[in-house]
Amino acid sequence: MALNYIWIAFFFIAFIVGAAKMLLFGDTEVFPSMMNSTFESAKTAFEISLGLTGVLAFWLGIMKIGERGGIINTFSRWLSPFFTKLFPDIPKNHPVFGNIFMNFAANMLGLDNAATPLGLKAMNELQTLNTQKDTASNPMIMFLVLNTSGLCLIPVGVMVYRAQLGAAQPTDVFVPILLATSFATIVGIVVTAIMQHISLLNKTLLMGLISVMAFLGIIVTVFSQMDRETMGRVATNAANILLFVIIIGFLWAGCRKKINVYNAFVDGAKEGFTTAVRIIPYLVAILVAIGVFRASGAMDWMVTGMRHLVMLTGIPAEWVDALPTALMKPLSGSGSRGMMVDEMTIYGADSFVGHLSCLLQGSTDTTFYILAVYFGSVNISKTRHAVPCGLIADISGSVAAVLLCYMFFS
Repeated sequence: MALNYIWIAFFFIAFIVGAAKMLLFGDTEVFPSMMNSTFESAKTAFEISLGLTGVLAFWLGIMKIGERGGIINTFSRWLSPFFTKLFPDIPKNHPVFGNIFMNFAANMLGLDNAATPLGLKAMNELQTLNTQKDTASNPMIMFLVLNTSGLCLIPVGVMVYRAQLGAAQPTDVFVPILLATSFATIVGIVVTAIMQHISLLNKTLLMGLISVMAFLGIIVTVFSQMDRETMGRVATNAANILLFVIIIGFLWAGCRKKINVYNAFVDGAKEGFTTAVRIIPYLVAILVAIGVFRASGAMDWMVTGMRHLVMLTGIPAEWVDALPTALMKPLSGSGSRGMMVDEMTIYGADSFVGHLSCLLQGSTDTTFYILAVYFGSVNISKTRHAVPCGLIADISGSVAAVLLCYMFFS
């Protein structure tokens, strides 16, 4: 229901802002711009879905080979002690744990093209366990919140943009982004666990979280010793080599089990095509609402209002200039990326605002896009506490990004 109200609110706020701009400021172009955005956003939604079709077909085909080859079951057994505490409603050693792990691994490596189909595969498996097919289950919500918190070990994309825009040290955002996104993830887990009455004091869960944080610390230590060229080269190659090793490993497992690897791939690819078609209406709905909201000027008014409020309190307000990236990130990945580039172009890649826009871009993920795509793929209409938990993780990541930017770059 929360997503329903937010979706309606986008249109009503856009209408109110558009009417105010036309009546008070004589802006006769605002409503034509808003209507044009509906067509452009609908077209964009279809193009995104079309672009996902091939990727989904390929990766769900590879996952099908992994399932029949026994790899997914192996991952499930390894991870079951930890994941059964985080997802208590999923039976022990269920294959979905392997799919969840593969999605998390792709997200942490910044491999968005692989993470989405792997996540959709996990969501489909979670739906088979769901007793109310139109309502998000607890495991689905926990999985979604972990995705929207955007934990990424290596923000290659952000570092590439910084390099292109002339940053003296494109990799200097690596550590603060990792800290901000880790904080968002931890907050997301805690909030969702409280909502679902999951005890976080369990020894297995605590040890798992501590192990993850220790691993992140090792990553930070290793990469902090590298210069920017080496870091970029190692990060890019490590992620892509690991991804290709996964593909080869799945194929090898299929051959070892003596299954028909080609037929398994085709069966999985068919599922990927069906999924890509199924998400089109959900993606159109959310992207059109976001497009109208942006075209009305409501986003600009929010930023201006926030700047005035902050200045009245006497709190330093330079961080407000990077706020468009934070506000856009839950709505649109490409939109927030455009905001980040625009802010670095205007203020400089090495300015406080330039650094902060990068931290905000890397600290969380596109909450509403993920909700629309993932829940849309399994026809979930009642999202329960997924939206508030996801947004709390987003806000936590953004607050952490601002504080870390003052700590590292002020």
